[in-house]
Amino acid sequence: MEKLLTGKVISVNGPIVKSVGLSGIRMYDIAEVGPDRLIGEVIRLAEEIAIIQVYEDNTGLKPGDEVISYGRPLSVLLGPGLIASIYDGIQRPLVGISEACGSYIRKGIKLSPLNAKAKWNFKPLVSSGAKVGEGALVGEVQESPLVLHRLLVPPGVSGTLTRIAPAGSYTIEEPIYLIDTDAGAYEGKLAAYWPVRRPRPSKTRKKPFIPLVTGQRVIDTFFPIARGGTAAIPGGFGTGKTMTQHALAKWCNADIIVYIGCGERGNEMTDVLTDFPKLIDERNGRPLIERTVMIANTSNMPVPAREVSIYTGVTIAEYYRDMGYSVAVMADSTSRWAEALRELASRLGDMPAEEGFPPYLATRLAEFYERAGLVETLSGKDGDITIIGAVSPPGGDFSEPVTQHTSRFVRCFWALDKTLADARHYPSISWIDSYTEYLSDIEDWWKNLDPQWLTTRNEVMNILLEDHRLEQVVKLVGSDALPPAEQYILFCAESVKNAFLQQNSFDPQDKFCSPEKQLRILASLLLLYKKGLEQVRAGVSVKEIAALEEASRLVRLKSEISNQDIGKIDEYMNRLEQKLASLSAPSKGA
Repeated sequence: MEKLLTGKVISVNGPIVKSVGLSGIRMYDIAEVGPDRLIGEVIRLAEEIAIIQVYEDNTGLKPGDEVISYGRPLSVLLGPGLIASIYDGIQRPLVGISEACGSYIRKGIKLSPLNAKAKWNFKPLVSSGAKVGEGALVGEVQESPLVLHRLLVPPGVSGTLTRIAPAGSYTIEEPIYLIDTDAGAYEGKLAAYWPVRRPRPSKTRKKPFIPLVTGQRVIDTFFPIARGGTAAIPGGFGTGKTMTQHALAKWCNADIIVYIGCGERGNEMTDVLTDFPKLIDERNGRPLIERTVMIANTSNMPVPAREVSIYTGVTIAEYYRDMGYSVAVMADSTSRWAEALRELASRLGDMPAEEGFPPYLATRLAEFYERAGLVETLSGKDGDITIIGAVSPPGGDFSEPVTQHTSRFVRCFWALDKTLADARHYPSISWIDSYTEYLSDIEDWWKNLDPQWLTTRNEVMNILLEDHRLEQVVKLVGSDALPPAEQYILFCAESVKNAFLQQNSFDPQDKFCSPEKQLRILASLLLLYKKGLEQVRAGVSVKEIAALEEASRLVRLKSEISNQDIGKIDEYMNRLEQKLASLSAPSKGA
C-alpha cells in the first residue's frame, strides 16, 4: 500500500520549489504541488528540505501551499497504445488534452498516457505452470498494422506462471497473468510503469554491424551510422537540422521511430505533427505514424518538462528494444535541453562552468547517449536503439560546450555547413568537417552488395578532399593556372557534389536512394574520373569531356532512374566509357 507523504511549500523560485515535511521522500520521486496538484519531481534533498522542479506553469504558487507525494519515481506508462501517440515531455497525451481544454494546457490536468477503455486482442503464448524469467514472452497484441506488441515479464520478476488469461480482448488495467515469485505473487497487466531515469536492463551489449540505411547518399555512403549507434547533427540557424532529422525519420530502416521535439519552435513541431500522419511508408504502403511515437515539448512549454522529455523518449525506445525491435530516437535539439539544464542549475545556485552550463553537463549528455546500443535483451533477442541528436550551437560555433561534449560521446558527426545551406545544397552536411567511426563495423554488410564498396567510397572521398585543397589555390591564382589534370579533378568533384551529395527531398525518385542505386551512381562517378583522367593526361581537354552529353547526364541519373531500374545505370556506364574512349587528343602538328 502506498504511503501518502504531505508537506508545505516554503520557497518558490520559478519552476524550483522548496518544501518541508516530506519525511521519507527519495530523489526523483513525484510530488504534486499546490491546490492544482502540479506535477513535479524531487531533484535534490538537503536535510529536511526537498527541492522540487515543477513540470507545469506554477504561476500563483505560494509558500504554505500543500505538497503531497506517494513515494513513486517519475515514470512512464509502457504498453499497447504508445504507437501513433503524441505526448508532452511528461507523457501527457496532447490529443486528449486538446479535446479536454482546447489550445492551451490547463494547469494540473492529468490524463492517462494510454487509453484505459480501449480493448486489445491478446494472444497467450505460454501455459499455466511454466517457469518464466525476466524478459520472458507471455503473449502478443497487434498494436498497429506495423507493430506486433510483445508482452514480456518485466525486469526483476521471475517464478512460476500460475495463471494466464485466455485469448480475448482486454484493457490495460485488467490482470493478464499471475506469477508466483520468491517475494510473493506478481500480477501482470498489458501496461506497467517504468522510471524514466533508470535504464532498462539487458543481458549483454554487442558491437553494431548493420548500417542504419537512411536513403540519404551523403550519410549512407560517406558518413554511415550503424543500427545501435550514436550521431550528432550540429548546425547553425537555417542549416537544415530539423529537416535532416525529418528525412531520417521518414526513410531509415528502423522498426520504430521515437521523435522528440525538445524546445523547438511551435511551427516546426506543427509541421511534424501534421505531416507524419499523412506520410506513407513506401516499404510497406502503410502510414508512417503506425510505427512512430512523438514527444512534443515546444519552446513555449515549461522549461523543466523540456529537461525530462529526452528521458521519456529514450525509455519508450528501450521498451520496444526489449521486444527485439530496432528503434531510432531523433532528439531535436539537445542544445535546447542543455539550456533548460542551465536555467534550472542557475536557480538551484549551482556553480556555473563554461558559458554558464552546469559542471555536470557532460555527465548528463553521456548518460543519455549511452542508452543507445545493440544489446541481447533479457528475452534473448537482439534489439537496438540508435540515437541521433541535433545540436544548435549559437552562431554555428562548434567550439561551444554542448557541441564539444556531444562530439566526445558520439561516433558519428554530421556537421551542417551554412555556406552549403545558403547555396541550397541539401542535405548541407559538410564532407570536410564530418566524420564517422562506423566504417569498419558495417563494412561486411556493404561488401555483400559490392566487395569494392570501401575502396570506391575512399577513392571518391579523396576526390573531394583534393578538391578542397585545390580550392585554396584557385582563390589565389584562378583555375586556369592549374595543370589540366588538376582542373579535371575540380570538374569531377563538382560532379560528385551535384550528382551524389545533393539530394532533393521533394523529388519522387531522389527523396530516397537505395544502397544499390548509391553504389551504381558512385561507380559511374569513379568511371568518369579514372577514364577521363587518362584522356586528359593523353591530351584531351577538360572542356571536351565536360561537353559530352553522358557527362552532363550523370547529374540527372538520381532523378531519372528509379531504385527499381538500376540496370539502366549499367547501360549508361557502358555508353559513358565508350564516349570517353572515342575522344582523341589533338595531333602535335595540328
